[in-house]
Amino acid sequence: MYIESVNIGLPRTIEINGNHVETGIFKEATHERLMVRKLNIDGDGQADLRVHGGEFKAVYVYPHEHYSTWQSETGRDDFTFGQFGENLTTTGLLEDVVYVGNIYRMGDALLQVTQPRVPCFKLAIRMNDPKFTKMFMQKQRTGFYVRVLEEGEIGKGDAICLEKTDAQAITVRALNNLLYFEPDPELAHRALDIDGLAPGWHASIKEIAASS
Repeated sequence: MYIESVNIGLPRTIEINGNHVETGIFKEATHERLMVRKLNIDGDGQADLRVHGGEFKAVYVYPHEHYSTWQSETGRDDFTFGQFGENLTTTGLLEDVVYVGNIYRMGDALLQVTQPRVPCFKLAIRMNDPKFTKMFMQKQRTGFYVRVLEEGEIGKGDAICLEKTDAQAITVRALNNLLYFEPDPELAHRALDIDGLAPGWHASIKEIAASS
């Protein structure tokens, strides 16, 4: 497991259908080694802090393995690293093998998986495809967010090492499926015990657990 690319970008204002939208989804690859801080990576930023960023969404990770699949399905060949707004493009961290709550050493930083990514309309803007956000959720190739347990430098080519496996053993894909496609009160009860689960997801899953 390793980091294919580190991608950063500061918020910018773009015009869409006559409206001005501020977004930080446009990321570009860097060959510099950068510090991962508690709330983001140096040189990166989020536009709307009400729904983006924060402790539990400090860094967004996306599997490089999905790139070729998306290119085939969309008929495109113009993808670049950071295409999906991710900070880290990785190899070996697919959603069906990564448990929410897992702790990984990436470069010098220690990161914990907190939740799947739920895209907003800005992903469709980045992809120049108004239907893409819906497709992204349906395919469940979401990637995931991490929080920063230990700050440290990170860079392209760094190894990714699993430091701790969450005891509940619920994958990123399974958690996303639980909340958006197949509510399961029994699984929801287990999910509530995931160490490091993002508070917003905890509240939503608690509602599913209460329906039993």
